[in-house]
Amino acid sequence: MAKDEFDVEYVTLHGHRRAYVKAGSGPVLLLVHGLGCDHTTWDEVIGRLARSYTVVAPDLLGHGLSDKPRADYTVGGYANGMRDLLTMLEIDKVTVVGHSFGGGVAMQFAYQFPERTERLVLVDAGGLGAEVSPIIKAIQSPGWETAIRVLTRPGLRHVVTAAMRAAAKVDTAVTRDFDEVADIFDTWQDARTRFAIRHLVRAVIDWRGQIISMVDRAYLTERMPLCIMWGRDDQILPVKHAENAASVAPHAQVTVFDRSGHFPQKDHPEEFVTVLEEFLASTEPFEYDRDELRALMERGAHVHVRQADGDEGPVDPVLPEDRARA
Repeated sequence: MAKDEFDVEYVTLHGHRRAYVKAGSGPVLLLVHGLGCDHTTWDEVIGRLARSYTVVAPDLLGHGLSDKPRADYTVGGYANGMRDLLTMLEIDKVTVVGHSFGGGVAMQFAYQFPERTERLVLVDAGGLGAEVSPIIKAIQSPGWETAIRVLTRPGLRHVVTAAMRAAAKVDTAVTRDFDEVADIFDTWQDARTRFAIRHLVRAVIDWRGQIISMVDRAYLTERMPLCIMWGRDDQILPVKHAENAASVAPHAQVTVFDRSGHFPQKDHPEEFVTVLEEFLASTEPFEYDRDELRALMERGAHVHVRQADGDEGPVDPVLPEDRARA
């Protein structure tokens, strides 16, 4: 299927318009994009996935073609929004696939609504380690709004984005994602988008790094199938976060893509879909059982691990070689 075969649809939830793409038939995959992106981040993979699955790819509130109101831009708020969208679409259960910030939303969705989650797939996801690019941290600085307002003025914005796209053609580990970064930067000319992005970042990041973390709840993935994919050259969230996940969630399937940055679904779409489809075919959907979940929580309450900086978290994570994929 070609990209342009998928029309954007709209639904109004709680007074705000939400945009989404829905394609295919079969078991449902909910694809959640990252910070500053929209449903088009999945353009390279929606067509193939839609051959066997129903694919729902929304624009998060404050992003893309969805409304950008003064609203709740927390991870929990976004998870609630995904639940409400699925309810409006008469979809009960999904495998949720989250990229970058969308990975944090996917984790929160699985945690808040386990009865509606069949599997969890994290792609270069937030919430697996404290480190994050200084560029993202800078969004919460007092001068960010003023600087971006100047840099995104007509003329200057085109110079900045053209320079990024030219650098992307060099295809180094550092510049590999500059095309996508240019697209995100271009959207920041809109004041409503800047408002949403800044409030989103404040909810998940402080000057030390990421606030949200799945580390303390990773034991819950013992029963819920978990797949993690990462680009080895990711400059936004380092690949060692995949190692963190392998350490605290040993039942997870971990795949690392060589010559890939923060967007493996764009860098290697065929391989990305193959890994995802193999994961879906080799695992059984999670079935919510309150008693089993309570037993896991009671056992998990006694888990305590520490990082080198003294924060709770994984120790000396090691990526299993048989789970790494070129």
